[in-house]
Amino acid sequence: MSSLKGRALSFLGIRRDFHELDLRLRVALSQLPLFAAVLFSLPLVHAVKPEAYADADFLAGVCLVMVLSAAAIALPWDNFFQPAYWVIPILDFFAIALLFRGVQPDVAGMVVLAVFPVLWLAWSGFAPRSASIISVAGSLLIIWAPLYGTDPVAADFIRPILIPLVMLAVHKSAAVMTQDAAGQQRALEEKDLALKQSLADSRRRAELLDAVLDTIDVGVIVQARDGHVMLMNNRQLATHKLAVPEEAGNWTEADMFIYGPDGFTPLPAEERPLARAMRREAFSDCLVWVGRGAEQRALTVSARPLGCENGGFNGSVVAFGDVTDMVRALRAKEDFVASVSHELRTPLTSIIGYLDLAIGEAEDDGLSTSLRTSLTVAMRNAERLLVLVADLLTTASGSVHLDPADLSLRELVGSAADSAAPRALAAGIRLQIRPGEDIRGRFDAVRVQQVLDNLISNAIKYSPAGSTVTVQVKRADGSAVLEVSDEGMGMTEAEQAEIFNRFFRTAAVKKAAIPGVGLGLGITRDIVEAHGGKITLTSAPGVGTTFRVELPLEHVVQR
Repeated sequence: MSSLKGRALSFLGIRRDFHELDLRLRVALSQLPLFAAVLFSLPLVHAVKPEAYADADFLAGVCLVMVLSAAAIALPWDNFFQPAYWVIPILDFFAIALLFRGVQPDVAGMVVLAVFPVLWLAWSGFAPRSASIISVAGSLLIIWAPLYGTDPVAADFIRPILIPLVMLAVHKSAAVMTQDAAGQQRALEEKDLALKQSLADSRRRAELLDAVLDTIDVGVIVQARDGHVMLMNNRQLATHKLAVPEEAGNWTEADMFIYGPDGFTPLPAEERPLARAMRREAFSDCLVWVGRGAEQRALTVSARPLGCENGGFNGSVVAFGDVTDMVRALRAKEDFVASVSHELRTPLTSIIGYLDLAIGEAEDDGLSTSLRTSLTVAMRNAERLLVLVADLLTTASGSVHLDPADLSLRELVGSAADSAAPRALAAGIRLQIRPGEDIRGRFDAVRVQQVLDNLISNAIKYSPAGSTVTVQVKRADGSAVLEVSDEGMGMTEAEQAEIFNRFFRTAAVKKAAIPGVGLGLGITRDIVEAHGGKITLTSAPGVGTTFRVELPLEHVVQR
């Protein structure tokens, strides 16, 4: 039915759907089929029954159709109550009854005109039960109109009764089709509205995403599954220009100026970020340098693959963070620390040497005890400062060099305990050694001694007077195990996670104003790992801390 309306509208030059037209035009178009049918029937009536043009009923019927058609076009139906326009199809039944009365029995087909108001009532979709009753009543009016003014019998009323029944069937069929079309139209309108809303939301999200990507100080590239770049924000576009060769051409990532962490060694094509991303790798904080000369920038690169619904590969998102200033600041700090440490070490060595001579002469010459004590204090602090300088040098170099030899750990522990005994005695702490069996292995004596000194001195430093520090040596699973336990202030889980970081000191240590710079444990970890071992700890606030060092006995250390 809707397609019939559509074809009729197209024939009349109307390009919109019927339901989109204003009510007055819809009423006029609904009346148009009857108006046209009556016009086409006039020559037929003239040919078959010319005397009908002298019949008052026929002429009244024609005039009523013309008046109703004019009213359908002229009246502002939108301003009336709903459905005021029903007056048109209802009066159409009367007009058709007059036409049929004037031409019967010679033009019996005139009664078929009743189908037009019947269809109109069905198409309106308003009060379907009332429309059915009106359709039957109007059809009965038309077929019984010729009986007016006669002396009919019951058979005269029953004989044409099939026509109202057919009209009722036509009405019901048209109503069902109209309801179905209306339901489909509503569904389409709802889908269209949802689609428009979805498109608007997508457009807003795309605009928001573009604004966010162009605002953040991180370069972003989105790669499709075939490797072409789908999206690159403005921040990454500026960085991208630094890496592209100046010569014109179609450059790939393999041709760009991308270097390793040192800033000089070109990265192999297969190790470059986009190439790794296309291999579906997920990685974070990969340091690369892009560009050349003064404009070269350091970037940390992270990538994550994109999956599709079936779990396949759908591209990658690669993020580039500019860390040039931070990397250069770290290098400047390391250079400064190394330079200062080297500059301090030479005069400190000289100071310690002369202090040692002065202490010896003071003892030989029998100088006052206070002078010897002062020289000893100066000597101790100079040695402490030399240890700090050595730690700074180790931190600045970033690596630990070992000179392994066959050693006895029991001897190293004993030596470390002897060195720490005066500090423990002065602090009122009991130093307990459990050397166990004599475990031998290939270790760097100086470095292992440094590990023991750091752990034991820390245990003494952070323990209260009257407590015990325990040092134990044992064998476990092919490794030598060194354990240093104290009964000191302990650490929280968050502090334990950072305790091996350079320059980190716990809040309790800072509050207690215990001296130190936070380098010892970081260096200790580096020494242990250089031996192929590992260092762990267990601790709790107010309970104490136990450091456990595991050194593999079969580990071969390269010189």
